[in-house]
Formats: sequence, C-alpha cells, structure tokens
Amino acid sequence: MTIEQIKHIQNRIDTPSDGVWGPKSQAAVKQYLRSLMPAVNPWPTQGNVSKFFGNAGDENNLTNLDVSHLGVMYEGTVVHTIRCHKLVANSLGRILNKIYLSPFKGILEQYAGCFNYRPMRGSNSYSMHAYGIAIDFDPDTNGMHDKWPVQATMPLEIMEFFAAEGWKSAGANWGFDAMHFQATC
Repeated sequence: MTIEQIKHIQNRIDTPSDGVWGPKSQAAVKQYLRSLMPAVNPWPTQGNVSKFFGNAGDENNLTNLDVSHLGVMYEGTVVHTIRCHKLVANSLGRILNKIYLSPFKGILEQYAGCFNYRPMRGSNSYSMHAYGIAIDFDPDTNGMHDKWPVQATMPLEIMEFFAAEGWKSAGANWGFDAMHFQATC
C-alpha cells in the first residue's frame, strides 16, 4: 500500500496518521476491529472450534451457500455456491452481500476458497478451512507472508464487514495472510 493508503487506515482506526505502520498501528487496528464485533461474539476461540463446530471435514456440517447473484469468481470462473459450515452460512452470506453492495465488490472476483479439508500449513492441527469456517480473497496481493498493510492490499473496509459479524481477520490480527478471514473470536 502507499503511504497515503496507510494514513487512511490510521485515520480510520484513530491512531496518529504518519504513514508508518508499526506495533502501535497494529495494536490499534486490532482494538478497532474488536470494537466493531458483537458484544457477545457468536464464534468460539480457535482452541474451541471442534467443540463448537464439530469434526473437521464432517459433510453433515457443511452446506452450499448460494452466491450466484454476487459475481463471485474463482480463477476467472463464476462461482455459484460456496461450501461452508452450516453455522456460518447466514453470517457469511450477509458479509458477502455487504461487500457486493460496497465500492470494494471487485474483491469477490478474487475468491480463493472456503472449505478445504487439510491441516494448517506447518502443523498437524486442522486448518479453519477444514471446518468450512474460513474464507480467502485476493491471494495474489494478500499472500500468506505479505505484511499487512505495508505489502498486502486488503482494504480495511473488508475487514470491517467481517468484524461486524464477529469474524477474525488474519491481516489485522497477525499482520500477514490478509486474504484470510475466519469465524473465531
């Protein structure tokens, strides 16, 4: 992102807008997004995912979310449904609809997956994707190792849409992997 884009984020999260992203800005964005979350977050902590959502990969817990009206695309191909956990489907549908109605709807054309039965990279634990409770967008400019917002370009406004539904943004919370959002608090 440019210095001006970083200043825009800093203004939005009410921290000094000097265009330099460091630990204070990172802490401020986490606090800001937490302030947008529901008072009682509907999602579990990452450590309690199995208790709340059941077993990873359990087909009985998955559903197809109709996104045919939203212009979602995966590698240039129109996506009609997103396979996700049935408990997050309504929330995810509201988020995607907000994105569609926003100036940032182009991100929907950069959909990169939701349900994927696999372990976390570098771990034996299941990925949040294995439960169908995580979704990725625009991996080309928001890669796993790209620092947000210095290198990665995920708009803060997209993170706000997810936060309003209690979802965690990897870019804001961990400072990298800005493509990733998950239904955990």
